[in-house]
Amino acid sequence: MNAKDIQEVRQMPLFAGLPDDQLGLIAAGEIVELPVGAPLAGEGEKAEYFYLQLEGETRIWRSYDRQDVLMAVSKPGFFMGEMSFLLDAPWLATARVSKPARLFRLGRDAFWKLIGACPTVAQQIFRVAAERFRNVEGFAQQREKLISLGTMAAGLAHELNNPASAALRAASYLRQATDHVQSYVCELVYQLDRSAWDHLLAMERQAMERLTTAVALDSIARSDAEDGLCAWFEKRQIPEGQKLAGTFVEAGVDSSFLENFIGALPPQSRAAGLRWLEARLNLKLLLQQVEGSTARVSELVKAVKSYTRMGFSAFQEIDVHEGIESTLTMLGHKLKGVTVVRAFDRSIPRIMAYAGELNQVWTNLIDNAIDAVHGTGRICIGTCREDNQVVVEIVDNGSGIPPDVQTHLFEPFFTTKAVGSGTGLGLIISNRIVANRHGGEIEFESKPGETRFKVRLPITHKESHGNPATSPDGM
Repeated sequence: MNAKDIQEVRQMPLFAGLPDDQLGLIAAGEIVELPVGAPLAGEGEKAEYFYLQLEGETRIWRSYDRQDVLMAVSKPGFFMGEMSFLLDAPWLATARVSKPARLFRLGRDAFWKLIGACPTVAQQIFRVAAERFRNVEGFAQQREKLISLGTMAAGLAHELNNPASAALRAASYLRQATDHVQSYVCELVYQLDRSAWDHLLAMERQAMERLTTAVALDSIARSDAEDGLCAWFEKRQIPEGQKLAGTFVEAGVDSSFLENFIGALPPQSRAAGLRWLEARLNLKLLLQQVEGSTARVSELVKAVKSYTRMGFSAFQEIDVHEGIESTLTMLGHKLKGVTVVRAFDRSIPRIMAYAGELNQVWTNLIDNAIDAVHGTGRICIGTCREDNQVVVEIVDNGSGIPPDVQTHLFEPFFTTKAVGSGTGLGLIISNRIVANRHGGEIEFESKPGETRFKVRLPITHKESHGNPATSPDGM
């Protein structure tokens, strides 16, 4: 760089306090002129330079869940790239020229030489870097919460849709079944005498008892049973046997029972009697479907309340199993192909904790385990007591965490996921919640085929008043 360029760079606020005898530190850099659209760095790329904007404009953004979010606009006097050097990490964002620009840049070695030789410059860089780190982390934490909320909402909608749809279908069929029962009663009332009605009602009670204790059949056994009943109906010249067979098989009613049923009925009333019995059983089955579906909806709503009820950070006595179960319910749509094994010690004591924050920990760890097994493996969740601690263990049979990655797991913004699909804060936030808020610790060990996270929580712990995400001792 020539003397004119050096003086131009020195006019920037960052170098206002640079002594004359240290101007050589600037000379180690260079000035570059870049057109609109020229990239300075890409998110996730290795940092090559520290930049100082002299003229023009550069826009900086991060990708969150495949959405580009503008983080800053670099004007003259603005510098960038220091966080990647200070953290020894890839660029946390993408920087691209938005107006024709002139920039001063320093390579890695020259940057560290400048930091070591000039305290005033180092002080400004460290101060700005710390402020930016807090801002980026705070924004990423909010995004993490929104992503978790979106995941929970999507999962809840998916989980609610099935029982709600089933209840709606059953309610529609109930109307038809009720009409059929009334129609068949009107048909039979003029055909049967008192003894025949007594027999009809007695057999109906027996059929209802069978329905209550009926064992669900697999598809092959069910098909065989229906074929057998259809043959029985055909032999006795009873029409629509195929329509009736499904309900009778589901209720556990076989051909011998039906033989007894029609034995005391006049021949001309047997078909109507069988249709009436099928309609009565169908009513019961449909009511069971409605009850089961609405119970599932109620269970999901209860799980949501349990998952979110501590959103106000209430510190109170909790059972860790309730939070884990609520989290599994919230992640149910992602667990469809995963085998979940529970190894709970229900005798472990309740602990004083912030349940909502612990739910965030369980969500992060279980969601990571789901990603590790690619949605088709095995996850084991266990609890036990060790000394004066409650231990929650989450184990997956995924491919494991590479050794070179393990040392970085609890570093801010470190993620093994594709750029834009993770904030890199899940584990560090979880660690702060466990350590800072609950006086516990998170341990992990990993090898191919087994990754094990252990969360240790003290049984007796006093309330913490710090913010788990921004507490200074967590930085």
